[in-house]
Amino acid sequence: MSTHATLQTDHIETIKRYYHGCSTGDVELMTSTFAPDVIHYFLEPGTSAVEGAEHLARYWRKVQKLLDARWQVDYGFAAGDDAVIEWTIFWTNPENGRRLATRGAELYVMRDGLIAEVRAYYNQLRDADSGLVDFDYAARRYSAEH
Repeated sequence: MSTHATLQTDHIETIKRYYHGCSTGDVELMTSTFAPDVIHYFLEPGTSAVEGAEHLARYWRKVQKLLDARWQVDYGFAAGDDAVIEWTIFWTNPENGRRLATRGAELYVMRDGLIAEVRAYYNQLRDADSGLVDFDYAARRYSAEH
């Protein structure tokens, strides 16, 4: 395998480690995957951009505790210093205790093997699962359990 191909595989593995840190609330693990000046962007009307490795890791720890959240990388592709993933977050609605799945995609900009920028694309529904209409998640071996 070429060095370039190895680096691209490493980018996806770094993102998976980041997601494991999110799912466990492990601030140290998350910060180990970030460039110090990482920035995470969200769609309107959501959260303002979160900047800085420690700030972003603590943000996700708070979200994980609040929602009993578990993140999963379902598919990923990297080219050069960019990576794109499809993901699922399984979470509990704090208003009614219902366990839900939200699906989305993110674009990552990597720098020196670390996450420098995240652009998140998803539609967060308050009390319903989200996903693509008529897409057979199970047949494609995407995350399916809550």
